[in-house]
Amino acid sequence: MRSYALIHELLNLVEKLEQENNGREISMQDLTGFMIHRLSDSLVQPGLIDARFGKEEQHAQSMAFQLDNSIGRLFVYMSRYAKSYIKKALQGTPLQTGEDFTAMAILLTHEHLSKTELISYNLQEKTSGMEVIRRLIAAGLVKQWNNADDKRGKYIAITDEGREMLYQVFVEMGHVGKMITGDLTEAEKLNLLYLLQKLENFHYLHHQEKTITSKEDLKAFRKNQQ
Repeated sequence: MRSYALIHELLNLVEKLEQENNGREISMQDLTGFMIHRLSDSLVQPGLIDARFGKEEQHAQSMAFQLDNSIGRLFVYMSRYAKSYIKKALQGTPLQTGEDFTAMAILLTHEHLSKTELISYNLQEKTSGMEVIRRLIAAGLVKQWNNADDKRGKYIAITDEGREMLYQVFVEMGHVGKMITGDLTEAEKLNLLYLLQKLENFHYLHHQEKTITSKEDLKAFRKNQQ
């Protein structure tokens, strides 16, 4: 059985670690660090962890499987899985996309917002954000009125109909959340939540300060990290 082979491999690693430490008794922390160091190279070998990749263009694959690129690729996969689940959960509702849902959820927690504020909070470009707002207003889920301090601007807020509908959708989205986290244990979920929140804090700051507006900004950031 494969599990026996895995145990044998672990015993070999323990033996190698003891040899490197001149027979000193090792701890679980020692073994964990040693395994991460030993396995880091194998984790980025093409074809080992992504069945979508074939055998051609090994140089391109070696770049794709670099650590940062692998994490980025998996984020893209996860976002596409999530998008498909959300689309199914929204069937039979006036909401068409995940952006519709998150816009409504944001409005639910505010008395009102400007359109620009909602688009920024919803992490959207202006064009696609305005389309979401128009769609929600047309469906009667969101209302708008003139901003007395800015004749060019308007305030928007969720309607009673939108609030009632959204609480019904929350139930369906709970199923989506369970699907997205898959077979992770409670401890793994907490660890993932910590790491994702750390990334969210990093990226949201850049989003607010608009530090990445071009390809050159991406290059400059990478250069500063080296």
